[in-house]
Parts: sequence; C-alpha cells; structure tokens
Amino acid sequence: MPVTLSAIIFAGLTGIVIIFQGCLAAGVPWGAASMGGRYPGKYPPKMRVVAIINILILLFMAAIVLAEADLLLPQLKSFSGIAIWIIAGYLVIGTVLNTITPSKIERIWAPVALVQLIMSVIVAIG
Repeated sequence: MPVTLSAIIFAGLTGIVIIFQGCLAAGVPWGAASMGGRYPGKYPPKMRVVAIINILILLFMAAIVLAEADLLLPQLKSFSGIAIWIIAGYLVIGTVLNTITPSKIERIWAPVALVQLIMSVIVAIG
C-alpha cells in the first residue's frame, strides 16, 4: 500500500509540474517562477521549447515510477528499478536548486521536489 500511494502522490505532483510547464510553453507569464527567474514574464520561444521538453521528461519520470510500483506500463519494469534511482538523484539536485534559487517565487517548487524525492525513494525501496 505505501508503494502504491507513494507512486500515486508522485504522479499527482508531477502532473502539477507538467501543467505549470505547459502554461510556460503556452506563454503564461510565470517565468519568474522557473529557471532562477531568469525569464520573468512570458518565456521566449526557445524556452517554450525547453518547457515542452521538460513535459516529456516529466511524463517519462512519472511512467517509470508508476511502472516500478506495478501500476502502469509493465514493459518499463525491466529498467525501472535502475531508472527510479536516477530519478531520485535528479530530485535531490532539483530540491537543492529550488531551495537556493535567487527567485523567491521559484522556491515554492522545493517542497514539491522534496515530496517527489521521498515518494520515489519509497517506491524504489518497496
């Protein structure tokens, strides 16, 4: 049960980040809450492409965690056991960067990344 619930929480939080990235890609002026606040307001076109790439990466991360928890895409199970630890490492970095960012508003993502990290580790250990 903890593994299943952790994977679902991870996927839900990842969905929130995906929606945020989609808004950035669509031109919503939330750039101050991302990339250290380097692009306040609307993202420039190149950064909108980056936001779309981020969405794809986030979808893959959620799929890996859900596969490792035996909730989705069993074909990913063959490498999800290793990939989930890569995701956890990425989230360690993300938590730190979102904590130390010069953009105060971007710091709202630090607890999200931390909870994602904890949930991914629970799934990985489970």
